[in-house]
Amino acid sequence: MEIILKQDIANLGYKNEIVTVKDGYARNYLIPNKMAILATERNRKMLAEEIRQQAHKEEKIKNEAMDKAKALEGLKLTIGAKAAATGKIFGSVNSIQIANAIKEACNIEVDRKQIVMNEEAVKELGNYKAKIKLHKDVQAEVEFEVVAE
Repeated sequence: MEIILKQDIANLGYKNEIVTVKDGYARNYLIPNKMAILATERNRKMLAEEIRQQAHKEEKIKNEAMDKAKALEGLKLTIGAKAAATGKIFGSVNSIQIANAIKEACNIEVDRKQIVMNEEAVKELGNYKAKIKLHKDVQAEVEFEVVAE
């Protein structure tokens, strides 16, 4: 079944995108929760008009994301954590701590949901990388070092 997404959905697509999903997923979850609508001919025409109107706004948002990406490229963060003598951290370093470190380092607000770490959980001291998805076409990569406090 083809549907038009009304919001960004992880691992499925972005807002105003036409995607094909299984019938049950669309009828029982996406459409009742107002995350999507059926891709009928009428809805496709409304989508085309809406896309034309938002093209200018989208370019402005993308340019802002590119500016943020330029500011974040090459940024090296240092995150302190309590650690044992063996180098293991008590707990783990997560996206919230990275977002706070970015805010302190260069005064740029980054939502924690936009941060994707290569590892599942950072539980040892060392150097790591994280990707920041600022826009569907714009990503920045930030290096961070976890040090003992």
